[in-house]
Amino acid sequence: MDKFGMHNQTEHMYARYSGTGNSDISKHQWITHQHRDTLAHYVADDSMAMLISIAEGESVERTKFNMLQRMQQPCGPPPTKTTNE
Repeated sequence: MDKFGMHNQTEHMYARYSGTGNSDISKHQWITHQHRDTLAHYVADDSMAMLISIAEGESVERTKFNMLQRMQQPCGPPPTKTTNE
């Protein structure tokens, strides 16, 4: 495959899947996508949610609710942008 065909495929992948990132994504955005994907997997997988709820000592529903709340800002607020003049 030539390099232009590979470039088109990667651009298509970046456009289709937002969590894959691209060259313009910041470190904070990338890690936020990773944390959200992980939390979404834990919420969707009942056995994983049950394991986490046992470890935390809470009900499964409360654990899923807490994980959904953490998905809003899993890594805290975004860093402030500084202007270098």
